Amino acid sequence: MENKDIESTHNRPDGERMINASQLLIDIPSFIKQIRGEKQWKRSDRNSITVFKSDKMRIVLTTLRKNAEIKPEHPENVLSLHLIDGKISFKTGSEDFEMESGQIVALHEKVPYTITAVKKATILLTIVE
Repeated sequence: MENKDIESTHNRPDGERMINASQLLIDIPSFIKQIRGEKQWKRSDRNSITVFKSDKMRIVLTTLRKNAEIKPEHPENVLSLHLIDGKISFKTGSEDFEMESGQIVALHEKVPYTITAVKKATILLTIVE
């Protein structure tokens, strides 16, 4: 396995970081502070950062403002969603429930879903390719 860095971008000038290594410590509180301090968070209803990425799995930390919605058009992958803080509404074709901080939901591939922030929320998505 090859270690992989991600380089800084125009939107994230201090964004150079390791995103793939045989061992990778992910400091969630530090990343939350970072993405809530960025321009994207100030001008949008959400901001995200990929904290791990391999050819088989991605872990993405996302902050959402109240009423922000995530609704993938063609969900393909197995995923888990860990609600770190806040409150969200989580809907699939057959389920509709609210999640509180600390709860996790897991989905099989090809299950359509919608996430709506009931109040400001932070979620950690783990997506299996």
